[in-house]
Amino acid sequence: MAVFSMPSLGADMEAGTLVEWLVKPGDAVTHGDIVAVVETQKGAIEIEVFEDGTVAKLLAEPGQTLSVGSPLAIIAAAGEVDQEVPAPMPAKPSRAPSISSTGIAASPAARARAAELGIDLARLKGSGPGGAIVLADVETSKVSPEPIAAASDRAAYLSEMRKAIATAMARSKREIPHYYVSHTVDLSAASDWLDAANATRPPEERLLMGALLAKAIALAAAAVPEVNGHYAADRFEPSAEVHLGLAVALRGGGLMAPAILNADKLDLSALMAAMRDVTTRTRAGRLKSSEMSMATLTFSGLGDSGVEAMAGIIVPPQVALVTAGGPQPMALVRHGAVVAATAVTLILAADHRVSDGRLGAKFLLAVDKFLQTPEAL
Repeated sequence: MAVFSMPSLGADMEAGTLVEWLVKPGDAVTHGDIVAVVETQKGAIEIEVFEDGTVAKLLAEPGQTLSVGSPLAIIAAAGEVDQEVPAPMPAKPSRAPSISSTGIAASPAARARAAELGIDLARLKGSGPGGAIVLADVETSKVSPEPIAAASDRAAYLSEMRKAIATAMARSKREIPHYYVSHTVDLSAASDWLDAANATRPPEERLLMGALLAKAIALAAAAVPEVNGHYAADRFEPSAEVHLGLAVALRGGGLMAPAILNADKLDLSALMAAMRDVTTRTRAGRLKSSEMSMATLTFSGLGDSGVEAMAGIIVPPQVALVTAGGPQPMALVRHGAVVAATAVTLILAADHRVSDGRLGAKFLLAVDKFLQTPEAL
């Protein structure tokens, strides 16, 4: 008999609102099945179950806002008899649905999606608790877009997300002794290989430099395990797998960093596809709970922004974060001569409780080494 509980979907999450059950008592479930949708300040998250069995009892009702760890359901294995468990404790204070300045009750994800589609929430009928508008109401709406009317709802959603980000980052800087190591990587070999590889690919299958950087970072994390894992209960728990968090900027503002599971094991084509997929679903508010909670290391790239470097803040309970500036022409020294070449500046932010500058340098040099042989990635 297993208790299925409200998961923690980020260091900033204290509670979540159960929006919808996708299963009912008597349904069989297996590891990885999506069984519920939960609202957080960062949107609607599809919640996975991690046991095989049968749904014996649902302990929470849609509309309830529950603290992390509160029991949501009982999953019975074959031959088990249902046992009573404590009723879930509602979170205090309740965070959703929220009411905007217009007096409309709607969940954060519903506001975000309505703003993205240009739908005025005032024209929708809510099916959530107390008539609140939930994500499904927006997704199934036939209302025509009105971008200006939705702007205030988008602003309200982003305000809540900024609060969540601020809470997590303030905790990180307060509790984690950060240290930083930087290194500039010559991307000449990677750029030449990328141009040749993309020459034979259709546009939709072409690789971006970000995929090569992500793969090199994932491989280096596997080689230097002190940067890959979680710090909890006053000790470091290294991870045998590399689940690379990918920082995704949301349209209009905000940031999320869902995980690409086993990133070091994916070939470049699969990794590029995974990066595109997770970016699309992040911006559409369609992430899974495992993607929000399992990242062991985060990568944040500035792409073609033109900015040379950025020092980041570690996402708790992770112990490291890697940032990459925009690849650009730089003056590099090769064999005693100064040459112009495409390069990128990487900065590692790491937890001094787990590693030190020597290990941080070892990690960045490993990333560099992998990028010099892109054909092996």
